[in-house]
Amino acid sequence: MSISYQGPVVLIIMDGIGLSDTSVGNAVRTANTPTLDRCMTQYPMLKLKAHGTAVGLPSDDDMGNSEVGHNAIGAGQVYSQGAKLVTESLATKAMFDSVVWKELLGGAVQGGTLHFIGLLSDGNVHSHIDHLLIMLEQAKSEGVRRVRIHPLLDGRDVGETSALQYIDQLEGKLSELCDDITDYRIASGGGRMKVTMDRYFANWSMVELGWKTHVLGEGRLFSSATEAIETYRREIPGVIDQDLPAFVVGKDGKAIGTINDGDSVILFNFRGDRAQELTLAFESDESFVAFDRVRVPKVRYAGMLEYDGDLHIPKKFLVSPPLIRHTLGELLADKEIPQLAISETQKFGHVTYFFNGNRSSKFSEENEEYIEILSDIVPFEQRPWMKSADITDVIIEKILSNKHPFVRVNFPNGDMVGHTGIMESTIIGVESVDIALKRILPAIDQIGGMAIITADHGNAEEMFELSKDGSPKVDGTGRIKAKTSHSLNPVPCIFYDNTANRDQYTVRESDGFGLANIAATIADLLNVEPLACWNESMIRKS
Repeated sequence: MSISYQGPVVLIIMDGIGLSDTSVGNAVRTANTPTLDRCMTQYPMLKLKAHGTAVGLPSDDDMGNSEVGHNAIGAGQVYSQGAKLVTESLATKAMFDSVVWKELLGGAVQGGTLHFIGLLSDGNVHSHIDHLLIMLEQAKSEGVRRVRIHPLLDGRDVGETSALQYIDQLEGKLSELCDDITDYRIASGGGRMKVTMDRYFANWSMVELGWKTHVLGEGRLFSSATEAIETYRREIPGVIDQDLPAFVVGKDGKAIGTINDGDSVILFNFRGDRAQELTLAFESDESFVAFDRVRVPKVRYAGMLEYDGDLHIPKKFLVSPPLIRHTLGELLADKEIPQLAISETQKFGHVTYFFNGNRSSKFSEENEEYIEILSDIVPFEQRPWMKSADITDVIIEKILSNKHPFVRVNFPNGDMVGHTGIMESTIIGVESVDIALKRILPAIDQIGGMAIITADHGNAEEMFELSKDGSPKVDGTGRIKAKTSHSLNPVPCIFYDNTANRDQYTVRESDGFGLANIAATIADLLNVEPLACWNESMIRKS
């Protein structure tokens, strides 16, 4: 029997809102969410896997993230993702046989400095410290004499004040590699939310500061990264790693690691959204106007992966990214089914670029509409509602116009505010999403549509670092240790449907479903034959 909706099928992605049985540090359960609570109890709901191998990561110990989550939702199948691809390339040494590696290392061996820029942690979301350490060992074995590392401090995908753990690990490796002719040192750095790692072109001043810090060597000088971190922590009580200011390592009043003509530069982040802007600053010609670069060194530059397959950013990369084809968006475009994607800047690329398999352009200019609500450049904890009301205003108008049989929307609050580690703000962020649901769902009912309410990974439901007995961990001052990273928890998948179609299908009970099962499910709801290569649908038509 066919399913036919008068209104749209709406995919609502509550970014970073996962499911956890514990109430300790759980902003989702603590928040006042009457609409979400009602949906979870009155409508069919499955728990979906949103981490590890279910989204193409190396193991089930790896947290999910927004990039791979939206890839899986849009692709309808699981592809090996950045972390796994890089790990495999390093394990087989395929990376070191690549033309790009040989070009960059060759330049460094001939007298230039080899620079590594990237996020220093084992969070495995944007990068992994092990990848850097292996590349450093290989550089030494190939005769590179001078290396400078520009670490960006995490505190977001890992413990909020764990930076020194990774700096110590890196310094230990550098001590092993250095000798009378080999000079490998940390040159500059800063917190990832202060320096370099902006995304979606929202705040170029972060990238400009990174350029001044890494390339020009301008900024506050310290004798070491450790001294910088310890000093900033004394001067800024309560600061967490992601918010640490920029620092430059210097000697005799001069930076030890500026980037100059003839050098080689590797951006060792494998995730693309926070790597593209720095890449453009290095690779663009004089037409670049985002900020004054002052000087542009002639370097050999490469990213870990290709960060944008359509725009070919960067021009050179060390590992080929997954070739994601046959996505839900592509299928619907081929069927000439109009679709709408909407979010604010912070997650706009996720419902477009990542959802479409790392594709920047539309599949159909005629049948696809993308709407970006510009995000505020304000710390998320200070405005945890973000742009949820603005997104809601627009999406209600679009739903009632009934021009798009398929609509997808992302509310970033649970993730972006959750990353701050501030429980009170995250509760407000979650409540803001609930208010949005309260407004959107009646519009869907009015027009005769349905909604799948889900998330791309967990975060807000796990705001404290917990001990084995379930109690929150505390630091030396007695302060509860905030958890700013994603979680390993499942996410909800609610089938909100008040139409007659609710009797035309059954939601299948299974513990094995993940985000990649959503595409086939939506296709079934739209009466489109799911692709054979996709993971199975979560519904069975009556």
